[in-house]
Parts: sequence; C-alpha cells; structure tokens
Amino acid sequence: MLTLDTIAGLFAGYGTSFYGDEAISQTEHALQCALLAEQAGESEAVIVASLLHDIGHLMLAASTTTDMRHQETGADALATLFGPDVTEPVRLHVAAKRYLCATDPAYYDGLSPASQHSLALQGGPFDPAAASAFASQPHAAAAVRLRKYDDLAKVVGLETPALSHYLEMAGRARRGD
Repeated sequence: MLTLDTIAGLFAGYGTSFYGDEAISQTEHALQCALLAEQAGESEAVIVASLLHDIGHLMLAASTTTDMRHQETGADALATLFGPDVTEPVRLHVAAKRYLCATDPAYYDGLSPASQHSLALQGGPFDPAAASAFASQPHAAAAVRLRKYDDLAKVVGLETPALSHYLEMAGRARRGD
C-alpha cells in the first residue's frame, strides 16, 4: 500500500534519474509541474496530481514489471490514498496529450522531441470520436491543464519549493482529510 513516506522514498530512490530523454531529473520534473499548477491557482488536489502524475515511472523503476502504462500504475496505487480529484488527472494525463494533439494543430509542434516520440508509443493523436469521448470525462479538463504543466516542466536549474512543501499538501488532500 502506498503511503506518503513511500512516495518520499520513491523520489529519494528513483527521482534522481533523468526524466526520459530530458535534461532534468524525475524529481525536478515533478516539482516543476506542481509549481506551475500552484502558480496557476489550482486546487491542492490538482497540485498534488501534478506532483505525482509520473509516480508510476518511479514505482515501475522499483519493480521488475515491464508494464509501461505508468499513468494506470500510478493512479491505481494513489487511489489507496486519494480520491478521484487526484487520481483521475494522473490516469488521464497521457490521454490528454493525445487529445491535445488531435484538437490543437500547434500543440504537437510545441512538444519536446522526447514527448513527440512518446506520443507515437502511446498511440498517437486521438481520432475525433476518441477525442470527444475523452472530453466528456469528468476529470478531462483537469487532466488537460496538468498535461500543459507537464509539457512546460522541463527547465534545467529552475528553483522550486522542496518536495516536503508538496507532500504537506498531499497530506491534506488524502481521503478523509
């Protein structure tokens, strides 16, 4: 079962590795994403989702599984701690990229080369029917906003609050709190 201490341990143990082909670490990416959400005035749930959107990558690094659906792995594990306002934007952030590529012609050109490559592995842009189905989901709008923070959270050397700042928010956003 995932706990806040386990999450902190995953960042300490695996967060120092590079974020895909980007020039920042997994932890730097997560903190930048959370900072962007915080600066945009998002709810604590969306800020926490932004911080934890790639927790599945860290969990998969800690295991021997070859399942690369990090968004599902992360959202399912986070569901023991958080409600859908946190877990569903995490679950939908890959689909949000596919949606944005289908609905905004300029969006794809703004993606980093690494993100363009992963899009192809994730199934490419949605067709119109899939884009419509995505947009009708309750947490789709939050997932799209998270996705945009995700795309921008790749700045080498950017100063952010410490992980503890966002884990305090996560503590307040837990189920039953």
